[in-house]
Amino acid sequence: MNMDKNNTNLTSILTDHQHHQATDACQRHGRTTAIDDHSDLQVLKRIKRYLLPKDFVISQDLLNEMVAGYDIGDPLADTLATEGIRFAKPLQQIIISSNVDNVLQNNPDFSALIEQFSRQPTWFDPKLAQIGAIAYRRYPLMLIWLLRNVALMAGYSIPALSLPLIQTGALMHDALPRLMRTYAYILAVSEHPQSNMSVRNNHQPIDQVLAIGSEGWRQSIKVRQIHTLVRQNLLKGKGNAATSVIGDIDQHHNADGSWNTAYWGVPINQTDMIATHLQFSLLIMRGLRLLGARISTEEAEGILHLWNLASYWMGVDLQRLPKDEAACWEWLYTYLSIQQLDFKMGQPLAKALHDLPRQLMGEDNRRGRFVEMVNASVTRTLVGDDIGDGLDLPKSKIRFGVLSSVPILFALDTARQHNQIVDRKLEAFRAKRQDNMNWWLKKNDDYYQ
Repeated sequence: MNMDKNNTNLTSILTDHQHHQATDACQRHGRTTAIDDHSDLQVLKRIKRYLLPKDFVISQDLLNEMVAGYDIGDPLADTLATEGIRFAKPLQQIIISSNVDNVLQNNPDFSALIEQFSRQPTWFDPKLAQIGAIAYRRYPLMLIWLLRNVALMAGYSIPALSLPLIQTGALMHDALPRLMRTYAYILAVSEHPQSNMSVRNNHQPIDQVLAIGSEGWRQSIKVRQIHTLVRQNLLKGKGNAATSVIGDIDQHHNADGSWNTAYWGVPINQTDMIATHLQFSLLIMRGLRLLGARISTEEAEGILHLWNLASYWMGVDLQRLPKDEAACWEWLYTYLSIQQLDFKMGQPLAKALHDLPRQLMGEDNRRGRFVEMVNASVTRTLVGDDIGDGLDLPKSKIRFGVLSSVPILFALDTARQHNQIVDRKLEAFRAKRQDNMNWWLKKNDDYYQ
């Protein structure tokens, strides 16, 4: 009996020792915390209770892969950037118009990009992606709500995702154009032959989802180049927009003011890019379901498949992407469990995004204040009050009354599927609303000119 008890105690000690070893190995960056530090976070409790297997435990292999991914950016594009090559325009020209640039084509890294963007990869299934794109675009009135109040706001609670945005000034000084450009991108990725996006913007209609030469293809190339330039500038210490907003101690600069890779990893790294991939795919899809949308298993698979290609084109290592919806939730749960949370870092971004309605409608506009309260209530309900409190979002005394507008939008989005007159009127309203908000894009973005 004593021997059994001793063996049990020894096993427990060894298990604890292995747990601490694993934790230490995963905390080689300052941005990472122990896996059980956030176990009381509402979003983690919900994922564990409703979306993970009962016997789920965090995988050590996945932890190791995530931590290794902090130190990897986009090797192919980064090499071109160090050589001073901006690849977006010449890459599009060579592939679309066969305008050959012998100097660039002799560059092996640029040739590799030509190979990647010249055709859809063999693993991509356009039919499955179209099923996902149709489901993704089925509820356009709710899509920007979820992008803004779930996908983006949830990311602001993670300082490693917030700091690059703050240091470049993105989503803080240019909150509206950045939001609408992101919205334009998710619309471009999910454009499909039945949608009228191309016709409305005087582009050739596409014959399949994410076709070569489509707007989703073009914008993926542009976004990849932007990420590369931001990454290089931050590593060189050129991003200083956060100086007056976030203290140097919280930014964990190196002594010379440059980006601290030992603490943060590489900016816009592989692991954080996958987190962003799941913000646009998994979290928006979950938000749609929670708001009443019926998304089948095949449609969910199609949405993830669609974003797999977009993320692959943006420089994400395909082998690192979770393979199905269950694996996506395991990945996201693991990622959220080990991130140091610093809500102070995300508060300026959250405030800039939250304040947009009154900036557009006027400071004293009652409708603007109501829209802001609805937005904050959506974030608090779907993401969690603890994150809402951390980001300093307002609380509504009539929160669930405010949320009554959600089923109204869902009912309208559903009605349009069964009535062509309603569909045309709602599409005209949505297009006009987006057109009114896209003043910056129409002035500065080729796609809207």
